[in-house]
Amino acid sequence: MNNDSNQTGTARDARVERELNDLRRQYEQLRDRKVRTEEAVAQLTHQLETLKKQAEAEYGTSDLKELQQLLEKKRTQNEEVVAAYRKHVQQIQADLAQVENAVEGD
Repeated sequence: MNNDSNQTGTARDARVERELNDLRRQYEQLRDRKVRTEEAVAQLTHQLETLKKQAEAEYGTSDLKELQQLLEKKRTQNEEVVAAYRKHVQQIQADLAQVENAVEGD
């Protein structure tokens, strides 16, 4: 009987040791993951600060709402320029058609 309880105790000890080893591996993986994540956060924070400085230099602000307003203003301006150019091209086409009609009519 004493031998059976010793074997049961040995199996329990082995199971606990396996679990402990698994937990150690998991801990090491988590520690490595934490280090990589901290490095990524530091790198992204540096990039964000660089982009903020660049936005300040180029647009006078790094505020997202202000930048969105500037972008919308630029889009509206671009649409107006394209509309004016379209009108100009259409006028040239009309003038050219008028000249061609006049030449063909003679």
